[in-house]
Amino acid sequence: MTLQDTLAVGPGAPASSSLVTDVLEEYGAAARAAVERYFSADEESPYLHELVVDYPRRGGKMMRSSLCIAHARAYGASLDKAVLTSAAIEMLHNGLLIHDDIQDGSEVRRGRPTLQALHGVPLALNAGDMLMLLSLRPLMDNVSRVGEWLSLEILKETEIMARESAEGQALELGWRDFNDTSVTESDYLRMVLKKTAWFSTIYPARVGALIGSEGRVNRSQFNNFGFFLGAAFQIQDDLLNLVGDATYGKELNGDLYEGKRTLMLIHARQACSPSEQATFDSLLSVPRWQRTASDVAWLRAAIDDHGSIDYARQVAEALVGAAYYEYSRVYDRLPDSRDKRFIGALIPWVLERT
Repeated sequence: MTLQDTLAVGPGAPASSSLVTDVLEEYGAAARAAVERYFSADEESPYLHELVVDYPRRGGKMMRSSLCIAHARAYGASLDKAVLTSAAIEMLHNGLLIHDDIQDGSEVRRGRPTLQALHGVPLALNAGDMLMLLSLRPLMDNVSRVGEWLSLEILKETEIMARESAEGQALELGWRDFNDTSVTESDYLRMVLKKTAWFSTIYPARVGALIGSEGRVNRSQFNNFGFFLGAAFQIQDDLLNLVGDATYGKELNGDLYEGKRTLMLIHARQACSPSEQATFDSLLSVPRWQRTASDVAWLRAAIDDHGSIDYARQVAEALVGAAYYEYSRVYDRLPDSRDKRFIGALIPWVLERT
């Protein structure tokens, strides 16, 4: 039996997609309940409270918080010991989404207008700030769950992740704002490591295992697995922006309107003739609000003509293969458990999700 077969139909286990759905629902509900307790503890300040609770109450995949809990449990902790960290992850994630939507000029988030579209940039920005500040509360309250030393180590991990994420965001925004057309596939993967993988997969694995092992685990062993899983996740996210179905909760082709340097855009430009590259660069040089539907159609046609969508899928599949290898290397030493199987089942799920 292959590793993929084991992950899909482990002893007494449901199919991988069903396992992922069930765990995301269960652990996501636990994280949401913890978040709601913090929301209800404060007065409902005008022009703030309803904005702060908006994105978290729209739902979401809950992958990051679930990864944290699953790693904690796979390494021997109870859900109760990890739930406050998972709540902090959700608050921070939603605060960053508000800021991302402002920086990207996005119009839709989780099937509804973005917060700045509903309330304007100043109030939305303030709400994002507040959500990220609120995420400190459960991290401080961790002292009562996991002790002072582990709580401080989790805070240190949070600072490392925040710095990596900010550096990755700066790369992506800088490429767009200064119309850097020299960006390569290697540059893209470095940006994804920092912006996506550190927060979405590496950090939840590191802090979860830290909690479960009571500080005994080697945290760096999760970096490669988290990078490969997170990079495949991001490429699929970028692909869905071009080919998403009716369930896709964001603006189709929004990345092209924004001029975001996705793997498909980088590949298409490199495959273009010099004259096409000049057109490419000219279309990307204007701000989002000046980029027309016909501009976006030209960019999308270039992506289609040069097979860039298929190329990106091949890269994502290769990253998934690397994630399988790292999974077997890192997690084989752990005893079989539902949480261990869930972590492995996320590998194919990142490409299967719509």
